Amino acid sequence: MLKKVFQKLANMLGYEVYKMHPKGTDAGNFVNVDLDKFHVLPKADVTYAYDLLYTQHNCDFMTDPKFIESYNLGKATDVNQTVLKNYDIYWRIHVLCWAANYAKNLPGDFVDCGVNTGIFSRAVINYINFNATGKTYYLLDTFSGLDPTYSSEAEMAQELNQKYTKYKDTLYDQVKDTFKNFNVNIIKGAVPETLTQVKAQQVAYLSVDMNCVQPEADTLNYFWDKMAPGGIIILDDYGNVTNEQKKAHDEFARSKGVEVLSLPTCQGIIIKPVNL
Repeated sequence: MLKKVFQKLANMLGYEVYKMHPKGTDAGNFVNVDLDKFHVLPKADVTYAYDLLYTQHNCDFMTDPKFIESYNLGKATDVNQTVLKNYDIYWRIHVLCWAANYAKNLPGDFVDCGVNTGIFSRAVINYINFNATGKTYYLLDTFSGLDPTYSSEAEMAQELNQKYTKYKDTLYDQVKDTFKNFNVNIIKGAVPETLTQVKAQQVAYLSVDMNCVQPEADTLNYFWDKMAPGGIIILDDYGNVTNEQKKAHDEFARSKGVEVLSLPTCQGIIIKPVNL
């Protein structure tokens, strides 16, 4: 009852209540909850409210026809709605498209470690007209969920991994069909075992999204020397407080004398300095 009254009052005043609830609190139950712990934003002023990111800042990319076309092509690959059912990650994809547009002018190929249906790579390919770059895009994934050889019990138990494995018998063929008209090399198998199958002499763009620590750490260490000067690495889960990848990402960055740029989208970015 209290929840409904509070929401109605907020709406009458032109505000929207967002479920940014404290840890251990059921966001659907406002009884005995200190409402001072919740953020209330004026709905008319909110420019973006997706993927746990709420802001009043400019997001003009949401009105860019090329970006929206690219985003929709990426989302359309999630045919079984394992990731984006009633959910959107516009700003995350915007970061990837920006990074790809920057990296297309650098020497080297593109690599995605962690592909699933190809949401990220399909959006990027369209946004920068990838075939016109003359580069190769390497897509690495098991296409059957996490490999227990390189994943902890907690990582194997992730909800997304459980959804992933439901479609393991058809996912690889689906991805091959999605990218059949593009200059893409799809590599099936577990990272780090498959890393040597990437024949790129240099890498301009590296996207890392495998939801497990060891393969991500191995990927960063393997590709660092191949990254072109100024090459960009996007870490999809860097800011995810429920995952353990951040510690490994930071340790890697320190070992190379660089820092990870933390973004409010949950992503992290590393740019290889030209003098390394």
